[in-house]
Amino acid sequence: MRLNLNNKNGTSTLRIEGELDAMTVAEFRPIISGISEERPPHVLVDLSPLRLIDSTGVGAIVSLFKAVRAYGGSLDVEGVHDQPLAVFRLVHLDRVLMHDAAQ
Repeated sequence: MRLNLNNKNGTSTLRIEGELDAMTVAEFRPIISGISEERPPHVLVDLSPLRLIDSTGVGAIVSLFKAVRAYGGSLDVEGVHDQPLAVFRLVHLDRVLMHDAAQ
């Protein structure tokens, strides 16, 4: 998994590439802490290069969402497709985190 976090004009864009699962989620936890400390008004999570997500990865995305909401920020997810999109739809995260679930 590769993580890339960029901050521009009040938006933190987090791009997650590869697989977000039980084996890689530990790399994601410091990102959640960093975003919680910096408190950007908007967080955009780009999952277009994500190939696979499991329940642990979904839990990490939900943790990030809750952390951002706790300080009054907003979070959107974009670029979800294939297996990650099927998982998001299964647990109805497409309705909560995505503006366009047909991505």
